[in-house]
This record gives sequence, C-alpha cells and structure tokens, in this order.
Amino acid sequence: MVTITPGTARQFLHALELPPSTARGFEAAPLIDFNEQKNQAMVVASDIVSFVKGVSVERRQDITNACLLAQLAANKKVPDRSRIIEWYNAYFEVLENIGWVMQDKGFASYEERADGLEAHEAILKVAATILAPSPTALMVITSTLEAMKSIEAGKPWITLFDRESKYANVARFQIALVEQGDADQFLVSLMAFSLETQSTLTQVLFFKIRSDSVKLKHCTGKVTINDAVLSGVRAQIKTKVAAYASNFIASLPDLG
Repeated sequence: MVTITPGTARQFLHALELPPSTARGFEAAPLIDFNEQKNQAMVVASDIVSFVKGVSVERRQDITNACLLAQLAANKKVPDRSRIIEWYNAYFEVLENIGWVMQDKGFASYEERADGLEAHEAILKVAATILAPSPTALMVITSTLEAMKSIEAGKPWITLFDRESKYANVARFQIALVEQGDADQFLVSLMAFSLETQSTLTQVLFFKIRSDSVKLKHCTGKVTINDAVLSGVRAQIKTKVAAYASNFIASLPDLG
C-alpha cells in the first residue's frame, strides 16, 4: 500500500486532469458563507455535503473543494455516465490520494430493503445505520433532505444536482456528513449510491423505488482525514477547482 504524504499528494494533483471549465446553465452562485457555529449543507455537483456545528470554516472549505475535485477528475476520466462503478473508482482514487482514508468501497445491492420507498427515504435508512452512534449527525442529514424536498423546482441547487447526478435511466450521487471528532480530528461519514431504472429518471431523490424495476446499490463507510496531507495541498486544490466552483456549488437553506 502506498503511503500518502503531502509530497505524494502534490505530485498526484500536479498530474491530475480535469475537464474544460465552461458555463453550465445558471448564473454564478454567491460566495458560500461557511459558519462553524451552524449546521450547514450544500450541493456540490452530485454530492450533498452536510456539516455539523463545530466543524471549522477552513475544514468546511477543504471538504467542499475535495468533493468537487474528485467529481471533476472522475468526469474527465470516465465521461460515459452509464459506467457508474468505473466513475466511482476514479472518484475514490482522488480522495484517497489527497488524505481521505476510507474503510470500505464495496457496493452492495439495496433494492429489496428499499422496495416501496422514495430514494430519500432509503437514504435515511442507510444513514440511520451508519450514524447510529451520532444522533446529532443523523438529525443534520434528515434536516438536509427535508430542506431539499421542501423547495420548489427551478432553484439553482436543484438544477445543479439533477444535472450532475442523473443521465437517462441511471444516476449516481453521494451523501457526506462531516463532524468534529476528538483531539481536533474531523470525521466524514460517506454514503455513495447508484440507481438504475427501466424508465427515464425524474427527480432523483424522490424517485419511487420498486425492486422489480429499480436497482439501487450503495456503499458506506466512515472516513478519517489525514489532516496533514489535506491541509498541505489545500491551496493547490483550491486553485484547481476555482474556475468551476460557481457552476458546481450551491448552498441549501439554513439548517439552523
């Protein structure tokens, strides 16, 4: 196993290719007002990223930029949106090379247990398992999904999430929950999903799952962050994603 250091991360980022930066359909988003005193959430392309109160502004920025970088690089490496697993392999490869230490990346079928549920309800069942030791974190994820359901179509973040998460009858999306750990560590609970249907997808999170016509797979895991590595390449990552941020990041309503 290769040891990831700030040096190896810098080399990896130097060679990492991203797709061309072009305007993608709506006006530039306002600057994100990260606030460590609040629970906050945002859409980062096909990622829904939630932060529990106490996570610093700098770390919120780091995680947001890392999620965007991983997706952009995966888009470049695997432009065919139907190749979901290959795309995820590229996505995870980027995160691992910039300081994310993931326990499990294997996808498991989930359609039987999700039969009859909307996708966001299935997500909450998965979250309830992975976040059982942290009621506050589970509450933040629940509030995030409720906020997404309550806002009418046409908002920038809906346009963004639907654009980046679905293609014809397939979709992929991620849920990341970031919380402060002990000894100034911070932890990420990561849930990744793939969705395949026999018909064209509409709104991904509120699509009804039927086990005879919808294949839902997911992988979940607790992620520890090598703070020395991620902070060591903070400026480099920020520079690489700067031209994309306004078209790929949108804030969700205040979670309180």
